Amino acid sequence: MSTVGPSAASAFRELHHRTGAPLLLPNAWDHASVAALAVAGFVAVGTTSLGVAAAAGLPDGTGRTRAETLRLAHRIGGGSFLLTVDVEGGFSDDPAEVADLVAELAEAGAVGVNLEDGRADGSLTPPRLHAAKITAVKSAVPWLFVNARTDTHWLGGGREGETASRLAAYQDAGADGVFVPGLTDPASVAAAVGATTLPLNALATPDGPSLAGLADLGVRRVSLGSLLFRLALGTAVDAAVHLRANGVLPQLPSIPGYAVVQALAFPES
Repeated sequence: MSTVGPSAASAFRELHHRTGAPLLLPNAWDHASVAALAVAGFVAVGTTSLGVAAAAGLPDGTGRTRAETLRLAHRIGGGSFLLTVDVEGGFSDDPAEVADLVAELAEAGAVGVNLEDGRADGSLTPPRLHAAKITAVKSAVPWLFVNARTDTHWLGGGREGETASRLAAYQDAGADGVFVPGLTDPASVAAAVGATTLPLNALATPDGPSLAGLADLGVRRVSLGSLLFRLALGTAVDAAVHLRANGVLPQLPSIPGYAVVQALAFPES
């Protein structure tokens, strides 16, 4: 199916409102990782800004990977899956510039974006400004799914009390979903779910609730953030270090063969 346009975005939106299990959205960082996840049967795939930035030798969250983000979206958009793109804070504090970026991503085949209020210096974007970005994006591309992320828990520092007011402001600005990374205990997850009528996105973590547990708490979307990228790096380095130290490779997880990786490509849409 083509993933370009309002009908695909509507299908993506519906995935957030199904009964039962929440939408599991894995996050990729390049063409191969996106393609592999699509082949594995994931109907929707997101990108991770950390993975995109690190793969380009740039820091995450500093607004420096606009070009790389667009380049990747143009390469992978329009495939057989639904694509949502992590755009950090929109790479600008000018709502019109953020809207222009998202419009280009939509033309490339994205059906959604993740737009965060956390900043590289550990501060949070003023809620009115972040709300203005959301409104500008929805005005430019009304059908596109905007997942509004607040980093009140992620950055900590006693700002968790702002979560409910920020979620309300972003909902009023036109967001389609909200995201509060950093929640690990059920009580905090339940509080975030209760603070909005929009579908809540939670981050899967090793020490957090299971998918079933998150579903029971009312979470409608579960993403993996940079976890898969970091796991790939860690597994690769561990294998090399183990071989150097022991002369043999360690027991390795499932590894796709050369021909499988070579064949990873999207059909023309």
